[in-house]
Amino acid sequence: MPAAFDPNEMVLRFQQRAEAVRTRGMPPIEGPERVRFREQAQRDFTDFAMIGDAEVELVDGILTLRIDLRPKPAGDE
Repeated sequence: MPAAFDPNEMVLRFQQRAEAVRTRGMPPIEGPERVRFREQAQRDFTDFAMIGDAEVELVDGILTLRIDLRPKPAGDE
């Protein structure tokens, strides 16, 4: 593991990836391929956004990501 690894920078990169997936355009594809592209983009966004929202901790070379998957309370948007 590189000595300069910063887990907060990693989380920031995942936030940037989530935003890039969210804002990228649709390529000129049609039919079932278009549906598959959109479904994959949604999965990519979800994965990147989850890691981008993680609380990170690096202790003794062990990286821990805490991701709260509990539903948000009503009115807490």
